[in-house]
Amino acid sequence: MKSTLKKLLPFAVVGVISGATAVGTLQYFGHTSNNGDQGYFTSASNVSFAGMNTSAVGDDFVKAAKTTVPAVVTIKNYQNRASSRASEQDLFDFFFGDPFGGRGQQRQKQQMPDNMPSGMGSGVIISPDGYIISNNHVVAGANKLEVVLSNKKSYIATLVGTDPNTDISLLKIEEKGLPYLNFANSDNIEVGQWVLAVGNPLGLNSTVTAGIVSAKGRGIGILGSQGKASNPIESFIQTDAAINPGNSGGALVNSNGDLIGINSAIQSTTGYYQGYGFAVPSNLARKIVEDIKKFGIVQRGFLGVQSLDLSDEQQVASYNFQKKANIKTGSGVYITGFGENSGAEDAGLKIGDVITKIDTMPVTDFADLSIAIGSKRPGDKVTVTYIRNGKENTSTVTLKDQKGGTSTRTKADLSVSEKIGADFEPLSDSFKTNYGLNSGVIAKNVGEGSEMAKIGIVDNYIIIEVNGKPVNSQKDVEKILDKYQGNVQVKFVDEYGRIYTKGFKMP
Repeated sequence: MKSTLKKLLPFAVVGVISGATAVGTLQYFGHTSNNGDQGYFTSASNVSFAGMNTSAVGDDFVKAAKTTVPAVVTIKNYQNRASSRASEQDLFDFFFGDPFGGRGQQRQKQQMPDNMPSGMGSGVIISPDGYIISNNHVVAGANKLEVVLSNKKSYIATLVGTDPNTDISLLKIEEKGLPYLNFANSDNIEVGQWVLAVGNPLGLNSTVTAGIVSAKGRGIGILGSQGKASNPIESFIQTDAAINPGNSGGALVNSNGDLIGINSAIQSTTGYYQGYGFAVPSNLARKIVEDIKKFGIVQRGFLGVQSLDLSDEQQVASYNFQKKANIKTGSGVYITGFGENSGAEDAGLKIGDVITKIDTMPVTDFADLSIAIGSKRPGDKVTVTYIRNGKENTSTVTLKDQKGGTSTRTKADLSVSEKIGADFEPLSDSFKTNYGLNSGVIAKNVGEGSEMAKIGIVDNYIIIEVNGKPVNSQKDVEKILDKYQGNVQVKFVDEYGRIYTKGFKMP
């Protein structure tokens, strides 16, 4: 019994602190055995600690909770069951792993009724007229999004835009005078400061948990691991405030109730909270939202470099092995090459230079570089500090988009492929002959949440016709849909040879 109390002591401390903001008794998971079995419940209400000023901490939490809870909403994601390939379990596994030990596959086969959501997450109201920020993975694949406020009032939301590269989405409901949160400057947060996570985990609405900032600028490789993000930006705020499935898209706030992050993911071997939660910093989230509202799309500036994270020992060792090089681990980002139309190369940077700072922001690893550049737009100028031959140098780099442009773009400037979210490759004549097709192109790089994805098309599906016209190349698709407005009909073949015709409204 004595050893059990020792194991419970750290958890009981957190329970007492969190209990200062809750009504009633707080119960929580106290222990997980080594064999993975769920542990028992315990109550912190009968434990006291001398010398702990819980009232001062609790007062701060109460103020922040009262500010935050009314501005955090539940988001219900409804999908077309017949065509959707992004089920609740897909979204759950992507960001939380499969806690069911393979039983998740069985759960997928139990098809939910059409009036039940495929998944649920959280969102944060950021303006009194109904703009709501959430995660991209919370809204992915939806044909209807329902927003439920903390007062239980419900709305059907419009999806304004998404960005898989940061896992941010922007929604809008038609209402006025709503409670909302202000963005705080996430650059000012400090490791060790108190934070609250507010969301709707495991169906428990308006849940508040407390913790501290455990780390800043954390890259965990989650956004690019599934191929959903073409240029992922990961510089997460790490916190030990308890976050579980359903918290995604919810608020991470400081003790004043100011929004410092959007909760996105946990790192766990079970799919449930094990002490590591990650949030998109508010400065990056705010930039994404501003882009979507102003331009309809996210504006991304690029240095145009291929790089090696010197702080990553495994990455450096692998590079040295492959290239027979002798690069040392350390701090900074080593330039290994340049892309086409590279602004960095134009500014005089060379292979072998080590980037150590962007403007006034130190660059110790790739996550630092990612957020420093990811918060900029094409045409922005940045001062790059780098080491060459042991000497520090600076150069001014004009950032460009992926096509080499230096000006912002709107949805009207996008190509057809960018608008509908897919590229198309021609089928060979032999393939058409073997499968009895007179036309067809192969869908490639289908974007998560894109118009093509929403009607059930994924990579390697064959598109036969668009608006009743046969297509045999990407140019055919672009010619049919260029400057087209209205409903689009797509005839396609899935991996089982089944033919469907589905439609969407041209964005």
